[in-house]
Amino acid sequence: MIGAEAVITFDKETVTKERKVKGYRHPQLDEQLRKKRTRAEARILEKARVAGVPVPAVETIDESTLQLEKIEGQQVKEVLDKQPALAEEIGRNVRKLHDSNIIHGDLTTSNMIYNKKITFIDFGLSFSSQRDEDKAVDMHVFKQALEKHPTVAEEAFEHFRNGYGSSDVWARFKKVEARGRNKGG
Repeated sequence: MIGAEAVITFDKETVTKERKVKGYRHPQLDEQLRKKRTRAEARILEKARVAGVPVPAVETIDESTLQLEKIEGQQVKEVLDKQPALAEEIGRNVRKLHDSNIIHGDLTTSNMIYNKKITFIDFGLSFSSQRDEDKAVDMHVFKQALEKHPTVAEEAFEHFRNGYGSSDVWARFKKVEARGRNKGG
């Protein structure tokens, strides 16, 4: 599977994520960026595990390749329409990420695997931040992802909200959401 950042390959027990050379970048800069992003993703995955968020274990890491534990199950996007209450578990775990100052960066139902519990995957766009703005944008991305589940979007977001709990981030979320609505004209 080829993504914007990496090539993903699978075997029985592992997933290998290799950041490929970008020919349009200066070779030295490209190498530095690939190393930096690979190490950063591994650090954030470990930090998320310590916070109690289900994420794949990092098996090995080298210059620009991560080998991760393979997570069996279905993408949440495939099951959410029948089980919107799963969003409460998502909310609890996003809160753990945010309390650890981890911003996922691509919080969609495609980046979560369900198999008795929800495991978060693809931290390629993740970063560390204490800012409520970044946390609110993360939540807004999730709410937008729910639009692909129109029959349960509102219900699922209420479950998410209950799981996330009360937080000052909700005030910032309202501002982010208002900006998003105003972009349309």
